[in-house]
Amino acid sequence: MTRPMFEPAPSRRTVLAGGAALGALAFSGGWQQALAAPLLTVESLSLDVNGKAAKVFAVKGPSGEGVFAKEGDRLTGAVLNASQSPAVLHWHGQIFIPPDQDRARPNGGELAVGGMDQVDFRLTPGTHWMHSHTLSEQQLLAAPLVTREADAGDVQDVVVMLHDFSFRSPEEILAGLGGAGAQGGHAMGQQMQGMETQGAPMQGMAMPGMNHAGHAMNGMAPVGGAMPGSAMGSAGYSMGAAGTGAPGGGMPMAHANDVAYDAFLANRRTLADPEVVQVEKGGRVRLRIINGGTATAFFITVPGLKPRCIAVDGTPCAPVEAEAFPLAQGQRIDLLVEVPASGGAFPVLAQVEASTRRTGLVLATPGASVVRIAEAAEAPAGLLDLTFEGRLAATKPLAVRKADRVFPVMLGEEPGYRWTINGRVSGEAEPFTVTQGERVEMTFMNPTSMGHPMHLHGHHFQVVGLGGRRFSGALRDTVMVPPHAPVTIAFDAGPKGDWFLHCHHLYHMAGGMMAVVKVA
Repeated sequence: MTRPMFEPAPSRRTVLAGGAALGALAFSGGWQQALAAPLLTVESLSLDVNGKAAKVFAVKGPSGEGVFAKEGDRLTGAVLNASQSPAVLHWHGQIFIPPDQDRARPNGGELAVGGMDQVDFRLTPGTHWMHSHTLSEQQLLAAPLVTREADAGDVQDVVVMLHDFSFRSPEEILAGLGGAGAQGGHAMGQQMQGMETQGAPMQGMAMPGMNHAGHAMNGMAPVGGAMPGSAMGSAGYSMGAAGTGAPGGGMPMAHANDVAYDAFLANRRTLADPEVVQVEKGGRVRLRIINGGTATAFFITVPGLKPRCIAVDGTPCAPVEAEAFPLAQGQRIDLLVEVPASGGAFPVLAQVEASTRRTGLVLATPGASVVRIAEAAEAPAGLLDLTFEGRLAATKPLAVRKADRVFPVMLGEEPGYRWTINGRVSGEAEPFTVTQGERVEMTFMNPTSMGHPMHLHGHHFQVVGLGGRRFSGALRDTVMVPPHAPVTIAFDAGPKGDWFLHCHHLYHMAGGMMAVVKVA
Protein backbone atom coordinates (compact mmCIF):
# COMPACT_ATOMS: atom_id res chain seq x y z
CA MET A 1 0.00 0.00 0.00
CA THR A 2 1.41 3.39 -0.97
CA ARG A 3 1.22 6.21 1.53
CA PRO A 4 1.43 9.96 1.00
CA MET A 5 4.55 11.88 1.83
CA PHE A 6 4.80 15.56 2.73
CA GLU A 7 6.67 18.08 0.65
CA PRO A 8 6.27 21.33 2.60
CA ALA A 9 8.06 23.50 0.04
CA PRO A 10 9.79 22.96 -3.30
CA SER A 11 13.13 23.63 -1.63
CA ARG A 12 12.76 20.82 0.88
CA ARG A 13 11.93 17.19 0.22
CA THR A 14 11.15 14.44 2.68
CA VAL A 15 12.16 10.92 1.79
CA LEU A 16 11.11 8.14 4.11
CA ALA A 17 12.85 4.83 4.35
CA GLY A 18 11.20 1.47 4.88
CA GLY A 19 7.86 2.29 3.20
CA ALA A 20 7.17 -1.45 2.67
CA ALA A 21 4.13 -2.01 4.06
CA LEU A 22 0.84 -1.61 5.49
CA GLY A 23 2.40 -0.05 8.50
CA ALA A 24 4.31 2.95 7.21
CA LEU A 25 2.92 6.47 7.10
CA ALA A 26 5.38 8.17 4.81
CA PHE A 27 4.59 11.67 3.62
CA SER A 28 5.85 13.67 0.65
CA GLY A 29 4.29 15.65 -2.12
CA GLY A 30 1.03 16.08 -0.24
CA TRP A 31 1.12 19.85 -0.23
CA GLN A 32 1.20 20.01 -4.02
CA GLN A 33 -1.78 17.67 -4.36
CA ALA A 34 -4.75 19.57 -5.78
CA LEU A 35 -7.87 19.26 -3.65
CA ALA A 36 -10.38 20.21 -6.35
CA ALA A 37 -12.20 16.91 -6.06
CA PRO A 38 -10.56 14.56 -3.55
CA LEU A 39 -12.09 11.18 -2.92
CA LEU A 40 -11.84 9.64 0.55
CA THR A 41 -12.30 5.89 0.64
CA VAL A 42 -12.78 3.79 3.76
CA GLU A 43 -11.27 0.36 3.14
CA SER A 44 -10.82 -2.92 4.95
CA LEU A 45 -7.33 -4.38 4.85
CA SER A 46 -4.95 -6.74 6.60
CA LEU A 47 -2.15 -5.39 8.78
CA ASP A 48 0.83 -7.33 10.07
CA VAL A 49 1.46 -6.67 13.76
CA ASN A 50 4.38 -8.56 15.28
CA GLY A 51 4.12 -11.29 12.68
CA LYS A 52 0.40 -11.83 13.00
CA ALA A 53 -2.28 -10.64 10.57
CA ALA A 54 -5.16 -8.47 11.74
CA LYS A 55 -8.17 -7.01 10.00
CA VAL A 56 -8.21 -3.23 10.24
CA PHE A 57 -9.50 -0.18 8.38
CA ALA A 58 -7.81 2.59 6.43
CA VAL A 59 -9.01 5.97 5.14
CA LYS A 60 -7.33 6.71 1.81
CA GLY A 61 -7.14 10.20 0.40
CA PRO A 62 -5.88 11.73 -2.85
CA SER A 63 -2.34 10.39 -2.45
CA GLY A 64 -2.54 7.81 0.29
CA GLU A 65 -3.93 7.62 3.81
CA GLY A 66 -5.46 10.81 5.14
CA VAL A 67 -5.76 14.36 3.84
CA PHE A 68 -2.80 16.73 3.58
CA ALA A 69 -3.60 20.24 2.37
CA LYS A 70 -2.61 23.87 2.77
CA GLU A 71 -4.42 26.73 4.47
CA GLY A 72 -7.29 27.99 2.33
CA ASP A 73 -8.05 24.63 0.68
CA ARG A 74 -11.50 23.08 0.74
CA LEU A 75 -12.28 19.40 1.08
CA THR A 76 -14.66 18.88 -1.80
CA GLY A 77 -15.73 15.54 -3.20
CA ALA A 78 -17.07 12.13 -2.36
CA VAL A 79 -16.57 9.88 0.65
CA LEU A 80 -16.95 6.22 -0.28
CA ASN A 81 -17.32 3.32 2.13
CA ALA A 82 -15.57 0.47 0.34
CA SER A 83 -15.09 -1.49 3.56
CA GLN A 84 -17.10 -4.48 4.70
CA SER A 85 -18.80 -2.65 7.58
CA PRO A 86 -20.90 0.50 8.05
CA ALA A 87 -18.57 3.46 8.59
CA VAL A 88 -18.84 6.73 10.50
CA LEU A 89 -16.33 9.58 10.11
CA HIS A 90 -15.93 12.49 12.53
CA TRP A 91 -13.81 15.47 11.40
CA HIS A 92 -11.92 16.00 14.65
CA GLY A 93 -10.67 19.58 15.06
CA GLN A 94 -12.60 21.10 12.17
CA ILE A 95 -14.43 24.38 12.81
CA PHE A 96 -17.46 24.59 10.53
CA ILE A 97 -18.74 27.96 9.37
CA PRO A 98 -22.27 28.07 7.94
CA PRO A 99 -23.21 26.83 5.45
CA ASP A 100 -20.22 24.42 5.38
CA GLN A 101 -21.58 22.30 8.22
CA ASP A 102 -24.57 21.34 6.07
CA ARG A 103 -22.18 19.42 3.81
CA ALA A 104 -19.89 18.02 6.46
CA ARG A 105 -21.89 16.00 9.00
CA PRO A 106 -19.68 17.49 11.73
CA ASN A 107 -20.59 14.94 14.40
CA GLY A 108 -20.20 12.14 11.89
CA GLY A 109 -22.67 10.28 9.74
CA GLU A 110 -23.15 6.63 8.90
CA LEU A 111 -22.26 5.31 5.48
CA ALA A 112 -23.63 1.88 4.65
CA VAL A 113 -21.39 -0.67 2.97
CA GLY A 114 -20.89 0.67 -0.55
CA GLY A 115 -22.48 4.00 0.39
CA MET A 116 -21.22 7.38 -0.81
CA ASP A 117 -21.57 10.89 0.60
CA GLN A 118 -20.55 14.33 -0.69
CA VAL A 119 -18.60 16.79 1.44
CA ASP A 120 -17.63 20.40 0.80
CA PHE A 121 -16.06 22.53 3.52
CA ARG A 122 -13.07 24.77 4.17
CA LEU A 123 -10.29 22.97 6.01
CA THR A 124 -9.27 24.36 9.39
CA PRO A 125 -5.50 25.06 9.54
CA GLY A 126 -3.50 22.83 11.87
CA THR A 127 -2.89 19.24 12.86
CA HIS A 128 -6.25 17.49 13.00
CA TRP A 129 -7.57 14.03 12.19
CA MET A 130 -10.60 12.03 11.15
CA HIS A 131 -11.83 8.93 12.92
CA SER A 132 -14.76 6.64 13.45
CA HIS A 133 -17.27 7.59 16.12
CA THR A 134 -18.13 3.97 16.86
CA LEU A 135 -16.19 1.02 18.28
CA SER A 136 -14.51 0.53 14.89
CA GLU A 137 -12.13 3.33 15.88
CA GLN A 138 -10.31 0.59 17.82
CA GLN A 139 -9.64 -1.14 14.49
CA LEU A 140 -7.63 1.85 13.21
CA LEU A 141 -10.48 3.58 11.39
CA ALA A 142 -8.67 6.89 11.59
CA ALA A 143 -6.32 9.04 9.52
CA PRO A 144 -4.55 12.43 9.60
CA LEU A 145 -6.45 15.53 8.50
CA VAL A 146 -3.60 18.03 8.32
CA THR A 147 -3.86 21.51 6.83
CA ARG A 148 -0.50 23.25 6.70
CA GLU A 149 -0.54 26.77 8.08
CA ALA A 150 0.27 29.65 5.73
CA ASP A 151 3.00 30.82 8.14
CA ALA A 152 4.50 27.34 8.77
CA GLY A 153 7.77 28.39 7.13
CA ASP A 154 10.50 26.26 5.59
CA VAL A 155 10.31 23.22 7.85
CA GLN A 156 9.99 19.54 7.12
CA ASP A 157 6.68 18.16 8.34
CA VAL A 158 6.54 14.67 9.79
CA VAL A 159 3.19 13.29 10.94
CA VAL A 160 3.21 10.69 13.72
CA MET A 161 -0.09 8.88 14.26
CA LEU A 162 -0.26 6.85 17.46
CA HIS A 163 -2.55 3.87 18.05
CA ASP A 164 -3.16 1.24 20.68
CA PHE A 165 -3.83 -2.13 19.07
CA SER A 166 -5.58 -5.35 20.09
CA PHE A 167 -6.25 -8.57 18.22
CA ARG A 168 -9.51 -8.80 20.16
CA SER A 169 -12.63 -7.18 18.77
CA PRO A 170 -13.71 -3.93 20.43
CA GLU A 171 -16.97 -5.62 21.46
CA GLU A 172 -14.96 -8.29 23.26
CA ILE A 173 -12.84 -5.63 24.95
CA LEU A 174 -15.92 -3.74 26.14
CA ALA A 175 -17.53 -6.91 27.45
CA GLY A 176 -14.33 -7.75 29.33
CA LEU A 177 -14.43 -4.35 31.00
CA GLY A 178 -17.89 -5.06 32.32
CA GLY A 179 -19.76 -3.03 29.72
CA ALA A 180 -21.04 -6.25 28.14
CA GLY A 181 -22.06 -4.51 24.93
CA ALA A 182 -25.42 -3.77 26.53
CA GLN A 183 -24.69 -0.08 26.66
CA GLY A 184 -21.76 -0.35 24.33
CA GLY A 185 -21.16 -1.39 20.78
CA HIS A 186 -24.58 -2.24 19.40
CA ALA A 187 -26.31 0.89 20.60
CA MET A 188 -23.64 3.10 19.08
CA GLY A 189 -24.94 2.68 15.56
CA GLN A 190 -28.62 2.99 16.32
CA GLN A 191 -29.75 5.59 18.84
CA MET A 192 -29.13 8.76 16.81
CA GLN A 193 -30.65 7.70 13.51
CA GLY A 194 -32.68 10.49 12.04
CA MET A 195 -31.34 13.14 14.44
CA GLU A 196 -30.84 16.48 12.71
CA THR A 197 -27.59 18.30 13.42
CA GLN A 198 -26.63 21.47 11.56
CA GLY A 199 -29.07 20.46 8.84
CA ALA A 200 -27.49 17.06 8.18
CA PRO A 201 -29.06 13.75 9.23
CA MET A 202 -27.02 12.29 12.07
CA GLN A 203 -27.13 8.56 11.49
CA GLY A 204 -25.02 5.95 13.23
CA MET A 205 -23.58 8.39 15.75
CA ALA A 206 -25.05 7.09 18.95
CA MET A 207 -23.09 6.29 21.99
CA PRO A 208 -25.21 4.59 24.62
CA GLY A 209 -26.96 7.68 25.86
CA MET A 210 -26.56 11.43 26.05
CA ASN A 211 -26.61 13.24 29.27
CA HIS A 212 -26.70 16.37 31.32
CA ALA A 213 -27.89 17.32 34.75
CA GLY A 214 -26.80 19.86 37.34
CA HIS A 215 -24.64 19.09 40.39
CA ALA A 216 -22.92 21.51 42.72
CA MET A 217 -19.17 21.95 42.51
CA ASN A 218 -16.99 20.51 45.20
CA GLY A 219 -13.56 21.36 46.48
CA MET A 220 -11.40 18.75 44.83
CA ALA A 221 -7.69 19.49 44.88
CA PRO A 222 -5.36 18.65 42.02
CA VAL A 223 -2.99 15.74 42.29
CA GLY A 224 0.42 15.36 40.73
CA GLY A 225 1.98 12.89 38.35
CA ALA A 226 5.42 11.97 37.18
CA MET A 227 7.14 12.19 33.84
CA PRO A 228 8.65 9.18 32.11
CA GLY A 229 11.73 7.93 33.86
CA SER A 230 10.52 8.86 37.31
CA ALA A 231 10.48 6.33 40.10
CA MET A 232 6.81 7.04 40.65
CA GLY A 233 5.43 5.15 37.67
CA SER A 234 2.55 2.90 38.56
CA ALA A 235 3.78 2.17 42.06
CA GLY A 236 1.23 3.06 44.68
CA TYR A 237 -1.66 3.06 42.19
CA SER A 238 -4.35 0.48 41.68
CA MET A 239 -3.95 -0.74 38.11
CA GLY A 240 -7.11 -2.82 38.07
CA ALA A 241 -10.34 -2.17 36.20
CA ALA A 242 -12.24 1.06 36.65
CA GLY A 243 -14.36 1.16 39.76
CA THR A 244 -11.69 -0.32 42.00
CA GLY A 245 -11.72 1.75 45.15
CA ALA A 246 -9.20 2.48 47.81
CA PRO A 247 -8.94 0.07 50.74
CA GLY A 248 -11.75 0.61 53.17
CA GLY A 249 -14.15 1.94 50.54
CA GLY A 250 -12.65 5.43 50.32
CA MET A 251 -11.96 7.50 47.24
CA PRO A 252 -11.02 5.33 44.21
CA MET A 253 -7.32 4.92 43.55
CA ALA A 254 -6.12 6.78 40.46
CA HIS A 255 -4.98 4.45 37.69
CA ALA A 256 -4.70 4.13 33.91
CA ASN A 257 -4.76 1.51 31.17
CA ASP A 258 -7.88 -0.52 31.84
CA VAL A 259 -7.40 -2.26 28.47
CA ALA A 260 -4.54 -4.74 27.95
CA TYR A 261 -3.23 -4.04 24.44
CA ASP A 262 -1.18 -6.35 22.24
CA ALA A 263 0.86 -3.55 20.68
CA PHE A 264 1.31 0.18 20.41
CA LEU A 265 1.85 1.65 16.95
CA ALA A 266 3.40 4.77 15.46
CA ASN A 267 2.26 5.14 11.87
CA ARG A 268 1.01 1.55 12.11
CA ARG A 269 4.40 0.11 13.05
CA THR A 270 5.96 -1.02 16.31
CA LEU A 271 9.45 -0.27 17.60
CA ALA A 272 10.45 -3.76 16.47
CA ASP A 273 10.25 -2.40 12.93
CA PRO A 274 9.93 1.38 13.19
CA GLU A 275 9.54 3.85 10.39
CA VAL A 276 12.79 5.69 9.63
CA VAL A 277 12.25 9.23 8.34
CA GLN A 278 15.13 10.83 6.47
CA VAL A 279 15.84 14.40 7.60
CA GLU A 280 18.47 16.96 6.62
CA LYS A 281 21.56 17.83 8.61
CA GLY A 282 20.97 21.23 10.16
CA GLY A 283 17.32 21.17 9.12
CA ARG A 284 14.20 21.98 11.08
CA VAL A 285 11.45 19.40 11.55
CA ARG A 286 7.88 19.94 12.70
CA LEU A 287 6.55 16.80 14.33
CA ARG A 288 2.76 16.72 14.03
CA ILE A 289 1.82 14.06 16.58
CA ILE A 290 -1.74 12.73 16.79
CA ASN A 291 -2.88 10.47 19.63
CA GLY A 292 -5.30 8.16 17.85
CA GLY A 293 -5.22 5.75 20.78
CA THR A 294 -8.66 4.71 21.94
CA ALA A 295 -7.85 4.15 25.60
CA THR A 296 -4.18 5.14 25.98
CA ALA A 297 -2.42 8.37 26.88
CA PHE A 298 1.28 8.85 26.12
CA PHE A 299 4.31 10.91 27.07
CA ILE A 300 6.29 12.14 24.05
CA THR A 301 10.09 12.44 24.17
CA VAL A 302 12.74 13.13 21.53
CA PRO A 303 16.07 12.00 23.05
CA GLY A 304 19.09 13.86 21.68
CA LEU A 305 17.10 16.89 20.50
CA LYS A 306 15.44 19.84 22.25
CA PRO A 307 11.80 19.89 21.14
CA ARG A 308 9.61 22.95 21.58
CA CYS A 309 5.84 22.69 21.67
CA ILE A 310 4.44 25.28 19.24
CA ALA A 311 0.82 24.10 18.89
CA VAL A 312 -1.70 21.89 20.67
CA ASP A 313 -4.87 20.49 19.10
CA GLY A 314 -4.03 22.36 15.91
CA THR A 315 -3.88 25.83 17.51
CA PRO A 316 -0.65 27.83 18.06
CA CYS A 317 0.71 28.34 21.56
CA ALA A 318 3.64 30.20 23.06
CA PRO A 319 6.68 27.90 22.64
CA VAL A 320 7.31 25.59 25.60
CA GLU A 321 10.24 23.26 26.14
CA ALA A 322 9.98 20.11 28.26
CA GLU A 323 11.69 16.77 28.70
CA ALA A 324 8.40 14.95 28.14
CA PHE A 325 5.10 16.11 26.68
CA PRO A 326 1.81 14.55 27.84
CA LEU A 327 -0.65 13.62 25.10
CA ALA A 328 -4.13 12.38 26.00
CA GLN A 329 -6.45 10.47 23.71
CA GLY A 330 -7.68 12.66 20.86
CA GLN A 331 -5.10 15.39 21.49
CA ARG A 332 -2.44 16.59 19.06
CA ILE A 333 0.87 18.32 19.68
CA ASP A 334 3.26 20.01 17.25
CA LEU A 335 6.91 19.87 18.29
CA LEU A 336 9.64 21.83 16.51
CA VAL A 337 13.12 20.29 16.56
CA GLU A 338 16.42 21.35 15.00
CA VAL A 339 18.63 18.60 13.63
CA PRO A 340 22.34 19.10 14.42
CA ALA A 341 24.61 19.97 11.53
CA SER A 342 26.62 16.88 12.40
CA GLY A 343 23.56 14.70 11.74
CA GLY A 344 22.61 11.47 13.45
CA ALA A 345 19.61 9.30 14.30
CA PHE A 346 17.03 10.55 16.79
CA PRO A 347 14.06 8.52 18.07
CA VAL A 348 10.64 10.09 18.58
CA LEU A 349 9.16 8.03 21.40
CA ALA A 350 5.67 7.73 22.83
CA GLN A 351 5.66 6.01 26.23
CA VAL A 352 2.39 4.70 27.60
CA GLU A 353 1.08 6.44 30.71
CA ALA A 354 1.82 4.45 33.90
CA SER A 355 3.82 1.85 31.94
CA THR A 356 7.22 1.05 30.49
CA ARG A 357 5.73 0.21 27.08
CA ARG A 358 6.38 2.54 24.18
CA THR A 359 6.32 3.02 20.44
CA GLY A 360 7.78 5.54 18.02
CA LEU A 361 9.81 6.20 14.90
CA VAL A 362 13.30 7.45 14.06
CA LEU A 363 14.51 10.66 12.40
CA ALA A 364 17.80 9.98 10.62
CA THR A 365 20.13 12.02 8.44
CA PRO A 366 21.69 10.35 5.35
CA GLY A 367 24.24 7.73 6.32
CA ALA A 368 23.37 7.77 10.02
CA SER A 369 23.49 4.49 11.91
CA VAL A 370 20.06 3.46 13.24
CA VAL A 371 20.16 1.12 16.23
CA ARG A 372 17.30 -0.95 17.56
CA ILE A 373 15.30 0.69 20.32
CA ALA A 374 13.85 -1.40 23.13
CA GLU A 375 10.08 -1.52 23.28
CA ALA A 376 10.26 -1.20 27.07
CA ALA A 377 11.64 1.92 28.77
CA GLU A 378 13.96 1.64 31.75
CA ALA A 379 11.32 3.01 34.12
CA PRO A 380 7.53 3.36 33.99
CA ALA A 381 5.93 6.67 33.18
CA GLY A 382 3.68 8.36 35.71
CA LEU A 383 0.10 9.48 35.36
CA LEU A 384 -0.87 12.49 33.30
CA ASP A 385 -1.44 15.55 35.44
CA LEU A 386 -1.94 19.28 34.80
CA THR A 387 1.65 20.49 35.22
CA PHE A 388 2.33 20.90 31.50
CA GLU A 389 -1.18 22.21 30.82
CA GLY A 390 -0.53 24.98 33.33
CA ARG A 391 2.49 26.16 31.32
CA LEU A 392 0.59 26.58 28.05
CA ALA A 393 -0.73 29.87 26.69
CA ALA A 394 -2.54 30.51 23.42
CA THR A 395 -0.97 32.99 21.02
CA LYS A 396 -4.47 34.27 20.18
CA PRO A 397 -6.57 33.76 23.32
CA LEU A 398 -10.29 34.44 23.59
CA ALA A 399 -11.25 38.04 24.22
CA VAL A 400 -11.68 38.78 27.93
CA ARG A 401 -15.39 38.56 28.62
CA LYS A 402 -17.77 37.63 31.41
CA ALA A 403 -19.40 34.22 31.04
CA ASP A 404 -23.05 34.27 30.04
CA ARG A 405 -23.59 30.67 31.14
CA VAL A 406 -21.68 28.55 33.65
CA PHE A 407 -22.09 24.77 33.92
CA PRO A 408 -20.62 22.40 36.51
CA VAL A 409 -19.87 19.08 34.80
CA MET A 410 -19.41 16.18 37.21
CA LEU A 411 -17.75 13.11 35.73
CA GLY A 412 -18.66 9.85 37.40
CA GLU A 413 -18.29 6.07 37.35
CA GLU A 414 -20.75 3.43 38.49
CA PRO A 415 -20.76 -0.39 38.63
CA GLY A 416 -21.18 -2.18 35.34
CA TYR A 417 -18.69 0.07 33.56
CA ARG A 418 -21.12 2.98 33.49
CA TRP A 419 -19.40 6.32 33.02
CA THR A 420 -21.58 9.35 33.64
CA ILE A 421 -21.83 13.10 33.24
CA ASN A 422 -23.73 14.77 36.07
CA GLY A 423 -24.97 11.37 37.21
CA ARG A 424 -26.41 10.19 33.89
CA VAL A 425 -25.30 8.23 30.86
CA SER A 426 -25.91 9.60 27.42
CA GLY A 427 -29.51 9.78 26.30
CA GLU A 428 -30.95 10.12 29.80
CA ALA A 429 -31.30 13.90 30.13
CA GLU A 430 -31.73 17.21 28.38
CA PRO A 431 -28.69 18.77 26.69
CA PHE A 432 -26.65 21.72 27.87
CA THR A 433 -28.57 24.47 26.07
CA VAL A 434 -26.85 27.73 25.10
CA THR A 435 -27.47 30.56 22.66
CA GLN A 436 -25.26 31.20 19.66
CA GLY A 437 -22.58 33.76 20.50
CA GLU A 438 -22.80 33.33 24.27
CA ARG A 439 -19.64 32.92 26.31
CA VAL A 440 -19.92 29.56 28.03
CA GLU A 441 -17.80 28.19 30.88
CA MET A 442 -17.75 24.58 32.00
CA THR A 443 -15.89 23.25 35.03
CA PHE A 444 -15.13 19.53 34.82
CA MET A 445 -14.82 17.75 38.16
CA ASN A 446 -13.51 14.21 38.31
CA PRO A 447 -13.88 12.15 41.50
CA THR A 448 -13.42 8.92 39.48
CA SER A 449 -10.45 6.57 39.37
CA MET A 450 -9.29 7.52 35.85
CA GLY A 451 -8.46 10.58 33.78
CA HIS A 452 -10.96 11.70 31.15
CA PRO A 453 -9.89 13.52 27.96
CA MET A 454 -13.00 15.65 27.36
CA HIS A 455 -13.68 16.64 23.73
CA LEU A 456 -16.21 19.16 22.39
CA HIS A 457 -17.24 18.89 18.75
CA GLY A 458 -17.28 21.90 16.46
CA HIS A 459 -15.49 24.31 18.81
CA HIS A 460 -12.10 25.27 20.11
CA PHE A 461 -12.23 26.24 23.77
CA GLN A 462 -9.69 27.92 26.02
CA VAL A 463 -8.46 26.34 29.24
CA VAL A 464 -9.04 29.09 31.82
CA GLY A 465 -8.83 27.30 35.15
CA LEU A 466 -6.86 24.45 36.75
CA GLY A 467 -7.87 23.55 40.28
CA GLY A 468 -8.68 26.87 41.90
CA ARG A 469 -6.27 28.86 39.72
CA ARG A 470 -7.60 31.04 36.91
CA PHE A 471 -5.25 31.68 34.01
CA SER A 472 -5.17 32.25 30.25
CA GLY A 473 -4.24 28.85 28.88
CA ALA A 474 -4.18 27.04 25.57
CA LEU A 475 -6.89 26.83 22.94
CA ARG A 476 -7.91 23.20 22.55
CA ASP A 477 -10.69 20.88 21.51
CA THR A 478 -9.73 18.10 23.95
CA VAL A 479 -8.54 18.57 27.54
CA MET A 480 -7.41 15.94 30.03
CA VAL A 481 -9.25 16.02 33.35
CA PRO A 482 -7.18 13.93 35.82
CA PRO A 483 -8.74 12.38 38.92
CA HIS A 484 -9.54 14.96 41.61
CA ALA A 485 -8.30 17.90 39.50
CA PRO A 486 -10.98 20.39 38.33
CA VAL A 487 -10.50 21.95 34.89
CA THR A 488 -12.43 24.98 33.61
CA ILE A 489 -12.86 25.77 29.91
CA ALA A 490 -14.45 28.73 28.11
CA PHE A 491 -15.82 28.99 24.58
CA ASP A 492 -18.10 31.14 22.49
CA ALA A 493 -21.09 29.10 21.32
CA GLY A 494 -20.71 28.49 17.60
CA PRO A 495 -23.06 27.42 14.82
CA LYS A 496 -26.57 26.34 15.78
CA GLY A 497 -27.11 22.64 16.26
CA ASP A 498 -26.29 19.77 18.58
CA TRP A 499 -22.59 19.23 19.36
CA PHE A 500 -21.29 16.19 21.20
CA LEU A 501 -19.33 16.60 24.42
CA HIS A 502 -17.68 13.34 25.46
CA CYS A 503 -14.73 11.53 26.95
CA HIS A 504 -12.28 10.50 24.23
CA HIS A 505 -11.48 7.22 25.97
CA LEU A 506 -13.52 5.10 23.54
CA TYR A 507 -14.81 2.67 26.15
CA HIS A 508 -15.76 5.40 28.62
CA MET A 509 -17.77 7.00 25.83
CA ALA A 510 -19.31 3.64 24.98
CA GLY A 511 -20.09 3.27 28.69
CA GLY A 512 -22.14 6.47 28.63
CA MET A 513 -19.82 9.45 29.13
CA MET A 514 -21.26 11.63 26.36
CA ALA A 515 -23.61 14.61 26.38
CA VAL A 516 -24.87 17.23 23.93
CA VAL A 517 -24.24 20.96 23.87
CA LYS A 518 -27.26 22.40 22.06
CA VAL A 519 -26.60 25.78 20.44
CA ALA A 520 -29.98 27.45 19.85
